[in-house]
Amino acid sequence: MSPARLVAYDVLRDVEDRDAYANLALPARIRDARLDGRDAALATELVSGALRWRGRYDRIIELAADREASRIDSRTLNVLRLGAHQLLAMRTADHAAVNESVELQRRVGNPAAAGFVNGVLRAIGRASNEDWDDRIAASADGADERLAAQASHPGWVLRALRDALRAEGREAELGELLAADNASPRVSLALLPGADIDAEAAEALSSDVERAEAVLTATGPSPLGLELAGGDPARAIAALDLPRGVARVQDQGSQLAALALSRAREPRAGERWLDLCAGPGGKTAVLAAEAALAGSELRANEVSEHRAELVRRSVEAHADEVEVVSHDGRDDEAYGGAQARFDRILVDAPCSGLGALRRRPEARWRKRPSDLPELTSLQGELLDAAVAHLAPGGLLAYVTCSPHLAETRVAVDRLLRRHPDLRELDARAVLQRVARIPLDLAGDRLSAQLWPHRDGTDAMFVSLIERPA
Repeated sequence: MSPARLVAYDVLRDVEDRDAYANLALPARIRDARLDGRDAALATELVSGALRWRGRYDRIIELAADREASRIDSRTLNVLRLGAHQLLAMRTADHAAVNESVELQRRVGNPAAAGFVNGVLRAIGRASNEDWDDRIAASADGADERLAAQASHPGWVLRALRDALRAEGREAELGELLAADNASPRVSLALLPGADIDAEAAEALSSDVERAEAVLTATGPSPLGLELAGGDPARAIAALDLPRGVARVQDQGSQLAALALSRAREPRAGERWLDLCAGPGGKTAVLAAEAALAGSELRANEVSEHRAELVRRSVEAHADEVEVVSHDGRDDEAYGGAQARFDRILVDAPCSGLGALRRRPEARWRKRPSDLPELTSLQGELLDAAVAHLAPGGLLAYVTCSPHLAETRVAVDRLLRRHPDLRELDARAVLQRVARIPLDLAGDRLSAQLWPHRDGTDAMFVSLIERPA
């Protein structure tokens, strides 16, 4: 049996049984199994495809098996998902996909169910993707159920995305957005401000990177952004021969969110900046570089000590200039005391993560609408605590990696009602000024919502709020 398929199965089990993150579990499993480059690529495609298209595959499995997915043993269901992906989305020969899946079932599941796996996968392989979409449509109870199954998004997520687009007058883009969520994004890098090399010069070094079977291109909306066309990001970064931590993997939407705070207006030397919810540290690294150039101080707080350690690693290029602490962001200790005040505060609040489904496909199956009340309550409490420590004339950036209205505009509108002395600034204008290329920012609100299908970034929300002097 192919070791790549066994690794892929193990990762799906890690995600389902241990709430593991696929992007962390997969490299560890690949290393433990000592897969070569070809098998590692196969395992990666199997994992990402089976997770991304899980909703669609489960519906197809139900139709082929004439049995609800919830009534199929979870081990067998994961084997079937991997087999369905090979049959419907890869160039694997049908007989190989079926035979390997049957052997995988005998190895990791109930051997007596090997015949069931064989029969279901042979039924799936006898129809095309178009045929299966027709069968999904014919069996669906309404348009939303059909689209949710075909586009492999839970129904509540689909409706939340539609509502967010409708608020901008762009509801017709829903299909494009769902397709973007299901496309494998390119790896995006950030080249931190103040490096001895700018993004265009880094692109000129691509001949060095090509030896690592990768090409870097200075493209995308972030002025710090590079895109990796293929290959290992670690090898591409090493080929740039820069100090540790200066070049890093980071979505360009995340880069822009941090730059919106640091470049909204010219900083003054001696300003105090705070990243309140800093883990794992990508935005912190950008703010640290910007603060160093401006002569400002940066404090980074992260409630989890484990994630605080990740923040420390992320700012290693400016380790002597950043204070990293670990406290609950609602407590005064996170700020250094009740009287502490900051000129710029980033509240990158814990959220549903619905804006990063293309990079974290398992998140769409892990989140529930019942998670929202607790998250939105926490977001409001963090914002209130941050406002209490915002200096007169200070600037606060509220950021979420989610387009869900309850976590974006609703949260901001409630904050402004609770604190009528605050005023919202034009984050859209700031981002347009900061971005390398024009952004397609829709709607008529002052906040900015980025989208994968329009901007090539995660669906990052940014609002800028000022306390008048």
